[in-house]
Amino acid sequence: MSSSYSEEFQTIFDIAIACAQMAEQTYNVLCNNTAASSQRRTRRYIIRNREEVNQRLVQDYFEENATYQGNYFRRRFRMFKGLYERIVEDVTRECSFFQQGYDAKGPKYLRKPTRNDILQLQAHHDSVHGFPEMLGSLDCLHWAWENCPTSYHGQFIRGDHGHPTVILEAVASQDMWIWHAFFGSPGSINDINVLNRSSIFNNIYDESAPDSSFEVRGTPYKYGYYLVDGIYPEYDVFVKSFTCPHGSRRKKFKRAQERARKDVERAFGALKKRWFILKKPTAYLGEKNFKKLCIHVSYCIT
Repeated sequence: MSSSYSEEFQTIFDIAIACAQMAEQTYNVLCNNTAASSQRRTRRYIIRNREEVNQRLVQDYFEENATYQGNYFRRRFRMFKGLYERIVEDVTRECSFFQQGYDAKGPKYLRKPTRNDILQLQAHHDSVHGFPEMLGSLDCLHWAWENCPTSYHGQFIRGDHGHPTVILEAVASQDMWIWHAFFGSPGSINDINVLNRSSIFNNIYDESAPDSSFEVRGTPYKYGYYLVDGIYPEYDVFVKSFTCPHGSRRKKFKRAQERARKDVERAFGALKKRWFILKKPTAYLGEKNFKKLCIHVSYCIT
């Protein structure tokens, strides 16, 4: 009785061991197949040398002394080269999208105004707003950062906004030429702190700014001025409005100053419409990449 029971138990034990071994083998096979399939699905990076291919295409078909001309061009692009050139000329002439314009790194943008630029700005603002020697309007824009990490909220949230923001400081003229832009300051600081960080007055500090001297009631001034709101400090280059004006002359000046200062507000509105990145919050890219993004945007918007 005990011998048969032992033999039956041993048989059951051997079957259980065999099932466990089979299950382990099946698991290993499935893991290997999954790893192989995931490796097969991995995208490979192929160096295609697109710049070199484009240069070779231009040399073969589109240069003056191209390698392939006549029927070779027609066979490759299904049209004669003369027809192609005529289409290019018509499209370039009729569509402004294909017309060459100023680059953000060109001779007009991303630079301080020259002496001639200052004279033009001052004459234009004098004729439009009645403010002689005016260079533009200075203000800050808070850009909402919806996907700001929780750990950054204390740095980028200010009480009057209630959500994380990044600040853009800009100077705009009446024709919306933004010749100064400083982007990336955290939203918890105010306009004075942004002004202390920006480089707007660096050329004045190192005495490299063009001389635009003028005189008001016997008081000489070396540089032009900017229209700002009441939070900015009492600098010679800032013209602010009256907080509580008394008398018709002060009230008239207050209305004129606030009306002219809307130039920068109008420029901010145009930026929001034209550059979607200033309107739609960005995703979190890490602190290092976010700083690169701030630098990139500060170059693009001008």
